[in-house]
Amino acid sequence: MEAVETDFLHGQLEERKRRLETAIAQSPQNQDLTGLLHEVDSALDRFSTGTYGLCETCHDTVERDRLLADPLVRYCLDHLTRSERDDLQRDLDLASKLQRTLLPPVGLRVHGWDTSYHYAPVGPVSGDYCDLFTANGQLFFVLGDISGKGVAASMRMTQLHALFRSLSSLGLRLGQIVEQVNRFLCDSALAGQYATLVCGQANCAGELEIFNAGHTPVIVSRAGDDTRSEVARAGDVQRFESTGMPLGMFHGVAVSGVSLKLDAGDTLFLYTDGLSEARGADDEYGVDRVASLVYTQSAQSPGDLISACLADLRVFAAAVPPFDDLTLLAIRRVDGFDA
Repeated sequence: MEAVETDFLHGQLEERKRRLETAIAQSPQNQDLTGLLHEVDSALDRFSTGTYGLCETCHDTVERDRLLADPLVRYCLDHLTRSERDDLQRDLDLASKLQRTLLPPVGLRVHGWDTSYHYAPVGPVSGDYCDLFTANGQLFFVLGDISGKGVAASMRMTQLHALFRSLSSLGLRLGQIVEQVNRFLCDSALAGQYATLVCGQANCAGELEIFNAGHTPVIVSRAGDDTRSEVARAGDVQRFESTGMPLGMFHGVAVSGVSLKLDAGDTLFLYTDGLSEARGADDEYGVDRVASLVYTQSAQSPGDLISACLADLRVFAAAVPPFDDLTLLAIRRVDGFDA
């Protein structure tokens, strides 16, 4: 574990100790508080002897994500008791259920936009983040990836979900929302934890604003119209690269967005690196293959585009199992829906 994470955990334990001592002074008969203080003191003792973060049974390293989620953990996964394993499984099942309840509705159609997404955690919980919702007459979309895995990453994903929805309801500009989210992550994230993400808002006239904070390139395919400019004619696939640092790494980082307009039949395609970094027999899937697939499937609906992408990924990966969470999001400009 990195020194900055070790310092963070030690600080967390010291803060818990102070809070517990204050609470015990007010309720000296509370045995639960006394027991918790004993656990915190024991963890601090392990820091002083250099054994913190080591399993008390096998002396191997305790899983990083579990320590970051609970600094009192004393055993690695291989040496949990049956009761502890059952408790952990219940927690994971609950976290997984909670994450899925936060996902947006499937096949959302609103304000002249047709959407579809695919969300596939590689384990019980995911650090991927996907949301679609309306606020102030606009469609908001967010797709991101929290660093790390496990419960700690899934908890951060849940916080981002609440943050974006709350801030968007205040009528702030999208850039201001991104700045506020970055400030929150810098102030509260676990050591070394950050988020790459793409967020945007789209109005009923087809106008979009997109912010890409350290995430994979956004792909835009054009349906084709000879009256358009050269850059926006049939077969054109544009890439919008990251315009900023991942959120949660540095305070005061300037954010910049991209504005564009989509016409009927144009599609926006977002994805996490579970797609672009998926491994095949000899190499990785790559952004070029993503762009090529979006180009060949540009006439398809969002749902069909995602199905085609998953089918192509299965062929590419063959027998190589996925090693990362996978989330895909397609948003298509259409005619015929009420604004």
